[in-house]
Amino acid sequence: MSAIIESDAELAAILADTAGKIAVAVRDSGLIDGKALGDAGDKVVNAFLMRAIAAQRPDDGVLSEESADTPERLGKERVWIIDPVDGTREYGERRSDWAVHVGLAIGGKPVIGAVALPGVPQVLRSDQVSALPPVPATLRMVVSRTRPGADSKAVAEAIGAELVPMGSAGAKAMAVIRGEADIYLHSGGQYEWDNCAPAAVALAHGLHASRIDGSPLVYNQKDVSLPDLLICRKEHAERVLKLVAEIG
Repeated sequence: MSAIIESDAELAAILADTAGKIAVAVRDSGLIDGKALGDAGDKVVNAFLMRAIAAQRPDDGVLSEESADTPERLGKERVWIIDPVDGTREYGERRSDWAVHVGLAIGGKPVIGAVALPGVPQVLRSDQVSALPPVPATLRMVVSRTRPGADSKAVAEAIGAELVPMGSAGAKAMAVIRGEADIYLHSGGQYEWDNCAPAAVALAHGLHASRIDGSPLVYNQKDVSLPDLLICRKEHAERVLKLVAEIG
């Protein structure tokens, strides 16, 4: 029988790290490419994560992008929210800006999370907090490399921020912690698995994380759509939220 990992944070980190290595192994096999590679990576990694969580935390709920949802999780206080490969386009293109998300929502709050960046490689986790890099003279706003939102562009222009295009949501959120960006503003549509783990890690590092109207991020909902997100340093949050409201 598998040894039970008592710490939820340690379990999240091991799951994310191992899942990332599995995805890299699938990619590095060289047997498939493009969209087929993304589909295969998602499927294989999801199978591992679902089975590992069931073995380690059989009483907890699970919500995964790659598994059929069931109403059973709605009655659970503790729900693991996972994205096996966040940024399948970037993964399939063999870029580095993709991620693996393993988050744990407790009472609807993003309490514990680990985000693996296998292309770096690095695992950022909610229980191991590092100091944020100094704020640069010119702020940087990380945006989608394929479909940056009009509101993000407008806010960036208003505050004189440089746009930094990047792939997956997890990579963009972790860019703020890693010192590659200062603000991540998104309004183009996401789901709970896109931002639960990143939000948990960001909050643990002392960052601001909320909806773009300033309301809290709430997880394990019947409707898993969570379409907008702001992750940034706390000193920038009020200004950005005000500008978003004005742009409207």
